[in-house]
Amino acid sequence: MAKQPAIELKNITKVFGKVVANKDINLTAYRGEILSILGENGSGKTTLMNMISGIYFPDAGQIFIDEQEAVIASPKDAFAYKIGMIHQHFKLVDVFTATENIVLGLNDGKYNLKASTARIKAISEQYGFDLDPEKKIYTMSVSEKQTVEIIKVLYRGADILILDEPTAVLTPQETDKLFQILRRMRDDGKCIIIITHKLHEVLSLSDRVAVLRKGEYVGTVNTAETSESELTEMMVGKKISLNIQRDDPIDPKDRLMVKGITCVDRMGATVLDDISFTARSGEILGIAGIAGSGQRELLESIAGLQHLSAGEVLYQDPKTGEIENLRDKTPMQVRNMGVRLSFVPEDRLGMGLVGNMDIVDNMMLRSYSKGHSAFLERKAPKNLANQIIDDLEVVTPSAATPVRRLSGGNVQKVLVGREISASPTVLMVAYPVRGLDINSSYMIYNLLNEQKAKGVAVVFVGEDLDVLIELCDRIMVIGSGKITGMVDGRTATKEEIGLLMTKNTNEKEENHG
Repeated sequence: MAKQPAIELKNITKVFGKVVANKDINLTAYRGEILSILGENGSGKTTLMNMISGIYFPDAGQIFIDEQEAVIASPKDAFAYKIGMIHQHFKLVDVFTATENIVLGLNDGKYNLKASTARIKAISEQYGFDLDPEKKIYTMSVSEKQTVEIIKVLYRGADILILDEPTAVLTPQETDKLFQILRRMRDDGKCIIIITHKLHEVLSLSDRVAVLRKGEYVGTVNTAETSESELTEMMVGKKISLNIQRDDPIDPKDRLMVKGITCVDRMGATVLDDISFTARSGEILGIAGIAGSGQRELLESIAGLQHLSAGEVLYQDPKTGEIENLRDKTPMQVRNMGVRLSFVPEDRLGMGLVGNMDIVDNMMLRSYSKGHSAFLERKAPKNLANQIIDDLEVVTPSAATPVRRLSGGNVQKVLVGREISASPTVLMVAYPVRGLDINSSYMIYNLLNEQKAKGVAVVFVGEDLDVLIELCDRIMVIGSGKITGMVDGRTATKEEIGLLMTKNTNEKEENHG
């Protein structure tokens, strides 16, 4: 029996100024299927989904829902057509309960919370969600918050669900559970559309895969009949290697010795609790953990950006062999010793780059303090900017373009490239491929391996456990500000790391349960 089309896009086009985000897109998603949307950064995936969910309106083309032409001019219109989008960044009120968040904005503000809670429990039982409707958002894990967002659209009657990078911050166990729920929804006749960069997840979850490239539709393939290499070639337009090189460390030497550091935030909460580890030259040390487990505070503490209430950070100079304590040194002193931090936050312009300045001026930010003249020297920063643009394939009209005009992925390349160009002895990178397409991601992995081969001690905080296992020599796992384990990247499994990621969280729940 032929499947019923849920959504049909015909000749959809969307233009922003001179940029054609989507051009003549023709695509169909059916009821009772999971369709993955793949494409490089800037290929138009999110723009296309934003038109289906009412955030943007097409400049040309038609959208059909259940074979009837639909006009979707707002998210409210999308809900009327039973379309719900679950965004990567949750839109929840922290001090409200799950039920209060789910019903917020409905029925003109007239709520029957008891009846709503009962209905939420029924939805949870139907699909296998594990959610306490009366739990406050600020006490929830990332996966629980995501559950609230999914139930929110189901509560409103959505049977076409769009999920943007739904596994970005989930453990392997949480990902498996989400996939089971999505399969139940599919079997219940719902249409599920997923935007993701993780090819192994695409192959394990979806029924079909649609590929976009530079704003145009390339084609759709049945998942059972394709492979990672074929999908990559469709996305990029050429064959690329999907293997991360991992050579054994050559003559590793202790470079950074972290001993018993503890950090307390402004609210008095302990965010790092007695952390000790060693980073060695010619080695990539991975750090895994659920989002918000202390990864950011750890790197910032080493870089001199966080005050430590206990412990010490010892650094051994590779030239002199002298050991110095980095604790209480200024960030500039730490940087001048060769310890570099490249942190890619959700707001990429939030750390280290100035959006209104061009790429050349952003290169100068790192060399400005060394100047002894009233006149700024621009030749070297300009050469560096052009080198990064060429080496990392940064898409920009020129080095004189303001950074804020670049896409998020290209901002990331500028950020990482600048830190690597400084010839560090310790390079700490956090989420360097967050939101990057597969081609750009492998470019960054190769850069980190080049630093490793030069004898740099690389500390890599990542979200994708498959990458951590393939890239890193050792992997340290953090849970609730404590080290829960250290494993060998060559023998570790995702399941083993996933259990360590939730170790402290589970123990807390048991103690309070």
